[in-house]
Amino acid sequence: MTKKRYLEPMTKNLPRLIPTGKCFCGCGASVGLGSFFARGHDKTAEAALLAVRYESSVARLLEQHDFGPENSVLDAAVADGGWVICPSCLYAGAPASVRNHQKKTGH
Repeated sequence: MTKKRYLEPMTKNLPRLIPTGKCFCGCGASVGLGSFFARGHDKTAEAALLAVRYESSVARLLEQHDFGPENSVLDAAVADGGWVICPSCLYAGAPASVRNHQKKTGH
């Protein structure tokens, strides 16, 4: 990972989202209390957004948000997104993901 500049996290100053009882992907399905999506629809919505706004390209998404080889999104996630780094190998992820990684690899 490279140490570069970070932009202000997008989540700061945004209003809190409240589940509405309907799937946020727009399919109209009813969802359980506290849920935003029907099962699996979060990934469907993510893929649809990539298609509509970023030519179905994660690289384009990153570039549009000023990330790429010279400005690491992983470093930004550690600095501002609550991610952590495995001290044994520099794997970066959410705390639960890093714990799973450590169990799998024996770190």
